[in-house]
Amino acid sequence: MRPLTDEETKIFFEKLSKYIGENIKLLIDRPDGAYCFRLHNDRIYYASEELMKKAANVSRDNLISFGSCFGKMTKTKKFRLHITALDYLAPYAKYKIWLKPSAEQQFLYGHHVMKAGLGRITENTSQYQGVVVYSMNDLPLGFGVLAKSTKDCRKADPMTIVAFHQADIGQFIRSEDTLI
Repeated sequence: MRPLTDEETKIFFEKLSKYIGENIKLLIDRPDGAYCFRLHNDRIYYASEELMKKAANVSRDNLISFGSCFGKMTKTKKFRLHITALDYLAPYAKYKIWLKPSAEQQFLYGHHVMKAGLGRITENTSQYQGVVVYSMNDLPLGFGVLAKSTKDCRKADPMTIVAFHQADIGQFIRSEDTLI
């Protein structure tokens, strides 16, 4: 368990800013205490400083995880966001899309979002922007990247992909052994 290097912090915050923009500082400066990001076994964890100090007393070999896993740093120094970060991304998301009930199950099985399944979309969303995917009942289902801008979505064919799937809450069942 160690603090992130400058390069890792830059890569990590660039990825987070695609989804929550300037709201990253709200994750660190919270009213209920100080929180931080730490790297352990190529995974970035989000934890209170109190929990981090307690986890520091456990040897690295015996420490499996602590706090909430936000994602994994790959060997090529890229960051992959995990679904376990959804609870922290959803309240601060700048861009959102809502799925019709008929498209929710397809998204939860790992498929991309088609125009026919799109219920609503945040205005002025640009192409390749990170979005949080919600059900029509405002339940966060996952996140992805917009394939078309808001303006292009309006005149797209119903079978056109409008958002690429990145992660969904169905991964807790499909990939439970690799999430930690």
